[in-house]
Amino acid sequence: MTVEYSGKGDPARSLALLWRTSERTSRKGKPELSVDRIVRAAIEVADAEGLQALSMRRVAERLGVGTMSLYTYVPGKPELFDVMLDTVYGESDRPEDVPGGWRGRLEQIARENWALYLRHPWLLQVAASRPVLGPNVTAKYDYELRAVDGIGLSDLEMDSVITLVTGFVHGAARGAVEAAQAESQTGMSDEQWWAAHAPFFSRIADHGRYPVATRVGQAAGEALNAAYSPEHAFEFGLQRVLDGIEALVNSRSTGD
Repeated sequence: MTVEYSGKGDPARSLALLWRTSERTSRKGKPELSVDRIVRAAIEVADAEGLQALSMRRVAERLGVGTMSLYTYVPGKPELFDVMLDTVYGESDRPEDVPGGWRGRLEQIARENWALYLRHPWLLQVAASRPVLGPNVTAKYDYELRAVDGIGLSDLEMDSVITLVTGFVHGAARGAVEAAQAESQTGMSDEQWWAAHAPFFSRIADHGRYPVATRVGQAAGEALNAAYSPEHAFEFGLQRVLDGIEALVNSRSTGD
């Protein structure tokens, strides 16, 4: 999978574009364009065709304009990519009243991130080590931190808790997207794959040599009706992550 890095563009131009401090307007006689319209078209290309298909030319084709006309509004692809990221991160719902205390708030955050990755699978190809310093990314981070503010954690622990939850969701979502794309990429559904392999597996499987794997694999397969369920992995893993955070929070309240 190709990995894309944010922040590759000119810092001054990227930040000006992210915060809309110097947006150009359409020139008379030209098709109505704006940064927002260009960014939305770019997101549509990435959603439909993946990041590998994203280019200024492809975005221009989707808008029905000449490629060079985009440069009146967007300096280049690196800067456009940063605004794409900031824009989709602005889609997350951020309710102020979430039941269940800090645990309920973190669960809501996890589910919002999960849904975001499923809507925009190309986000899974973005390296997260250099965050986009845009308004939506900043607001998202602030909202997520406020979910655990005032519960006894240090500032570093608050940041680490959010990193833990969002990192878990990133990994779980990658598994879900890969499972969803398996059929289109291989031309074979899970049921067809198992049907093709089952006769051979039954001949080579050694129940005496691998008793635990045989027992557990059969139990999981019967329960999930598959070898792997992305939804079950997400739900089970999320609760265990929250259990671990709860142990940390409780240790702070008891002074351990």
